[in-house]
Amino acid sequence: MTSGEAEVAVAEQKPTRLISGPGILLVWLYGVMVVGAVSRSAYQIATEFDRAPLAYALSAMAGLVYGFITYTLVRGGERARRAAVVCCAAELLGVVTVGTWTLIEPSAFPDATVWSDYGMGYLFIPVLLPLSALYWLRRRAPHGDAA
Repeated sequence: MTSGEAEVAVAEQKPTRLISGPGILLVWLYGVMVVGAVSRSAYQIATEFDRAPLAYALSAMAGLVYGFITYTLVRGGERARRAAVVCCAAELLGVVTVGTWTLIEPSAFPDATVWSDYGMGYLFIPVLLPLSALYWLRRRAPHGDAA
């Protein structure tokens, strides 16, 4: 084995680092969203769950998704990157679904969720964040792997 082949073998064993450059900003933003979504939903579930159970449960679910994505970005590695891609795609689907639902049938949500109106109450970060994360995760994929 030549020294070049040895360097390639070592590089292949090294986990993909996901929190370099823009990845640091993604971790920070997802961390903020975890705190915002979980604390808001925990308070609402504890004090007024009967008012809008679907909205509060969806906000809690969003907080859990944000937490898992934050964990996978920090953990790094190819398996974590792939898990983050799946979660970010699910997050984006949730934002689009709930955002559209809240516009078509506002009475279904007597109180807003994190994803209501595509995250308007959170400066549209809930719709922009998964798009940015998916782009970043795609760029961090090993050569020849677009997932």
